[in-house]
Formats: sequence, C-alpha cells, structure tokens
Amino acid sequence: MNLSDSYAHSVTALLEVPAGTAFDFMCDPMALGRWSLGCWDTRPTGSDGIYQGRSLFDGGEGTFRIAADAQRMLVDYLLGPPDRMVPRISARIVAAETCDLKSGQCYLTLTAWRTSGMDEARWHRLCASHEAEILLIKAQCESAANARPES
Repeated sequence: MNLSDSYAHSVTALLEVPAGTAFDFMCDPMALGRWSLGCWDTRPTGSDGIYQGRSLFDGGEGTFRIAADAQRMLVDYLLGPPDRMVPRISARIVAAETCDLKSGQCYLTLTAWRTSGMDEARWHRLCASHEAEILLIKAQCESAANARPES
C-alpha cells in the first residue's frame, strides 16, 4: 500500500466519448443519481443548486452541490450540510490531445479525500465504491452518447 492510499483515492477510466461529453455528464446531478452509490435517486432539495440522494449502503440521506470549471474540465462535488459543504470528491476530465489519445476519447479520474474521522471500514467502502462507480460512469456516459441522434 502506498502511504497516500490512507488519505486519498483516485481511479481513472478511458471513455470512448469526447471530453466535453464526459464533462457534461459529470456535471449532471440527475446522472449522478444513477452512478453514485452514496447518492442514489438524486432529487433537488428546493434550494438552488443543492441536491439530495440516498446511500445504497445504509439508506442515509446526503446532500451535495456541483461546482464545475469547464475551462479546466474539473468537477467538484461538495458534500455535507447545505451551510457547510466541502469539496470531498472531484472528477477531472483529460481531453484526447493532452495524452495523445484517439479523437473522441478522454480520461476521467475520480478522486476522494478521507476525513480525519473516517474509520478504516468506511474508507475501504468509499474506495471500493469508486472502483465500481468509474465503471458505471463509463458505461452510462458512453451509452448516453451513443443514444443521441446524429446532427
């Protein structure tokens, strides 16, 4: 185990969609409700930009807000109570030309940071969830892109 594995976890997938398509998918709070195991069935709370979802593990409710930077292709998921949300999960999309990928491909990396109060079992669950979630994101993003009618 790498020392940093105790504090942060990252997982990356190669997506067969352009970077802009992946970015739009990762910014969509309703799509998040289909791939995030900790925020299933996303729904608006009524507060501007704040959403709520249910954990598939324990049924607990969580709130989040999405902060996106299109120029840097970076998406932060702010978690916690609406008055104290913090960016604990991030997604970064890397365009094809950055890493010499084929046109229409991109990398997507999810990164999570561990809180000081998170026990080993909870941290392990979060890391395992991200390993599964990256596969859900890849499948759903590619499927949605392929389902769009051509212009």
